[in-house]
Amino acid sequence: MKRITLALAAALALATPAAARQAPPPQAIPAAGETTFVHAGRLLADPASGQVLRDKTLVIAGNRVVEIRDGYVGEGRVVDLRQAFVLPGLIDSHVHITSQQGPSSRIDRFTRSAADSAMQGAAYARVTLEAGFTTVADLGGMSEAVIALRDAIGRGFVPGPDLLVSAGGVTPHGGHGDVNGVREDLVPVMRSNGVCSGADDCRRAVRERVRSGADIIKITATGGVLSDTGAGLNQQFSQAELEAIVETAHFMGRQVTAHAHGTDGVNSFLRAGGDSIEHGTYLDDESIRLFRQNRGWLVPTLLAGDFVAREAARPETFFTPNQRAKALEAGPRMVDMAARAHRGGVRIAFGTDSGVSAHGDNAQEFALLVRAGLTPLQAIQSATVGAAEHLRIQDRAGRIAPGMPADLIAVSGDPLSDVTELERVRFVMKSGVVYRAD
Repeated sequence: MKRITLALAAALALATPAAARQAPPPQAIPAAGETTFVHAGRLLADPASGQVLRDKTLVIAGNRVVEIRDGYVGEGRVVDLRQAFVLPGLIDSHVHITSQQGPSSRIDRFTRSAADSAMQGAAYARVTLEAGFTTVADLGGMSEAVIALRDAIGRGFVPGPDLLVSAGGVTPHGGHGDVNGVREDLVPVMRSNGVCSGADDCRRAVRERVRSGADIIKITATGGVLSDTGAGLNQQFSQAELEAIVETAHFMGRQVTAHAHGTDGVNSFLRAGGDSIEHGTYLDDESIRLFRQNRGWLVPTLLAGDFVAREAARPETFFTPNQRAKALEAGPRMVDMAARAHRGGVRIAFGTDSGVSAHGDNAQEFALLVRAGLTPLQAIQSATVGAAEHLRIQDRAGRIAPGMPADLIAVSGDPLSDVTELERVRFVMKSGVVYRAD
């Protein structure tokens, strides 16, 4: 019997230093019809139930789970996780997979092409996958780059999480997603076609995002921390514009999520029928009522708030004065915001805004969610069944069950007791392929 222990699987999964990583060798990829048996000591197959199963075997044919059996059975290709805690691959509902904040961020806007962004995104995708995230949503990345990366991952050319993309964003002229902080003569060259003013023009912008290949529509309903402008964090689209955006997206079969900090922008977007809010820093009691009325989702991105507050407090910060002022204002408020939303019964989906913070650190969001009052199980649910429902991918992500893709991870300890165990993922399988096994 060929048993793939954690040590041997490490070789197959290429758990080597980043500088030495190569494409997976053929023996790491199950052949069509080949069966893999995963022996799981503890198994949280369906986080919605919270039930931890013991001593189970996951039977995987090709890239899908076909059965969950009692005991340890199977001959041939066996993965030994009898000493581990196994759970579904994690979902991050908000990343920027082709970039990462740093001292060179401002100059990168002028020097990087779409091809550069896609290649950098491939590296960040691998890091994110090895951190245990088998599905992510990129909200706002350069359209050509993220679509190329999404399709390359889907075809198996590049290792990474399954990727949903907004293919850029929809933003008002001068708003958070517009070209701010550059010379005026460069604005027409650098501005995307997602910039709009007026209801009809915003309908155009939505339709062009769909034409470009967007899985989800992302808009900037308010000002943002990292735009180099002193326009604040309040509402930037009119109510008529918001209604036109939401109606058009829904006509075209897309959900709409809004970057929104200020109370007015949060509430106006929810009144327009928007599906989810990213950040939500200044939400109030009316916001909570609207979330519950609409059955909307909050993606609180607490890691981004934590990161920008720490970065802005450094004397040698790379933030501009505009960025620093907004970071110090908004960042420290976000855990309390999430706590109020959670107490109010708002549905929370896991999202980090990674690319603001470092890719691969995504799981640090779990501890922040627990600080906001979620139990470890609720935090895990937000990154599995909750995020899957939010992104409308329940048929292919968020749980381990017969017929589902074989996306699973493992840790050594019990994340239901110590959620920071998820910062130390030891094993990652995506679509039946082992990518990490320490």
